[in-house]
Amino acid sequence: MHLETYLTFDGNCREVFEFYREVFGGEFSFISTFGEGPPGMGIAEDEQDRIMHVSLPIGASVLMGSDSSRAFGPAPEAGSNFSLSVTPDSREQCDELFAKLSAGGNATTPMQDMFWGAYFGQVTDKFGIQWMINFDTAPQQG
Repeated sequence: MHLETYLTFDGNCREVFEFYREVFGGEFSFISTFGEGPPGMGIAEDEQDRIMHVSLPIGASVLMGSDSSRAFGPAPEAGSNFSLSVTPDSREQCDELFAKLSAGGNATTPMQDMFWGAYFGQVTDKFGIQWMINFDTAPQQG
């Protein structure tokens, strides 16, 4: 299991991650816009170029991020625009962590198979901390 930080922005994610890439060096291991996502996500035309997901390896960690979309709710506020992303070792561990973290909190996205090849869920715990639980179900290439 490992833990990473996930940042969310209101339209300037690309600018922010270009800055972090200059600061820390390296290259994005993944970057995609909402326009490159599957149809039917409900993303407005003027938000298609926003970042749906970006990953920047920094040492043994990965800094991840995205832009928000009106399709998913209000814009994030600076200072509370982050989540902790945990990658468990199994689907069962995902379900266990999700149940424990959501006790007294708010399960915002139930654990489910997602289009990017992961078993994924989101929860805000009883202390107001946002968590993403992501288990890669896609076959690994290598």
